[in-house]
Amino acid sequence: MDRNHHPGQQPQEPRGGRTAPGRRRTVRSRGAELAVYEYGTPGAESVLLVHGYPDDHSVFDGVVNRLAADRHVITYDTRNAGASRVTGDGAERLASYRLDLLVEDLYAVLDATGTPAVHVVGHDWGSIQGWAAIQDPRAGGRILSYTSISGPDLGHFRRWFRTRLRSPRLWPQALMQALRSWYVAAFQIPALPDAAWEHLLTDRYEKYAGRRIGDSGVRGLQLYRANMFRSGGAIPDGGYAGPVHVIVPLKDPFLSPKLTEGLETRFPRVEVTKVHAGHWWPERRSEDFAALLLRWLAAHPDG
Repeated sequence: MDRNHHPGQQPQEPRGGRTAPGRRRTVRSRGAELAVYEYGTPGAESVLLVHGYPDDHSVFDGVVNRLAADRHVITYDTRNAGASRVTGDGAERLASYRLDLLVEDLYAVLDATGTPAVHVVGHDWGSIQGWAAIQDPRAGGRILSYTSISGPDLGHFRRWFRTRLRSPRLWPQALMQALRSWYVAAFQIPALPDAAWEHLLTDRYEKYAGRRIGDSGVRGLQLYRANMFRSGGAIPDGGYAGPVHVIVPLKDPFLSPKLTEGLETRFPRVEVTKVHAGHWWPERRSEDFAALLLRWLAAHPDG
């Protein structure tokens, strides 16, 4: 099902309007210590928000303000960002960022916060993790619904590419997406992307976002290096029977809107909403995002 959403052209929200600090705890997962934040009322309907790269949990501050009024809201810094840390070292450190461990983190957060059932929302790399988490056997009865923004299911992404490479008339779609994804290959280069984030990109990004990201840009490079061109970590491919909401920012420079084609074969209850916005729409237009998310939650309270 494909729906088009056109948010009103309102002024950008002030960057200073942040939410009050959440109740923080440290959650230990496999090889990581995670900074976890809770807001609102424990025991109420629960929503888990998972951020992307190079952000931390604060990217969702604007939407937390709206959701926490009558819900239990959970955010956390993924193991590559913010106040969370990978605890291992040495030769195995890169493996600490594999997708299967990111999924373990998500379920560790749910266990530690005593959350039996939850609506999961993911943006960017948080969305990639979310797709994997809903295909885990533990998702049944526990993940009530899933909302994805600007982050593909990696199994679907690879199938989508293979399908287009087999059909010459679809080659332009594959080429355009490959051009959008140039940075994935660039991030595999040793040392150079790290130096770029340390000496140039972090300052620029912080000015753009209006918030600090510290060393999350450098640390998050390991997500791409551990998962994109390496074997040893299986990509989930089991599907999910619950409701899935894919929000597609049409001005996203990194992902083609055509990537949603074929999702219904493994996610039969998928709905697609297109928004005329860019990649960081959930933060830059958090009022629009919150309103859309609240409508989705109201329509799918029990999955």
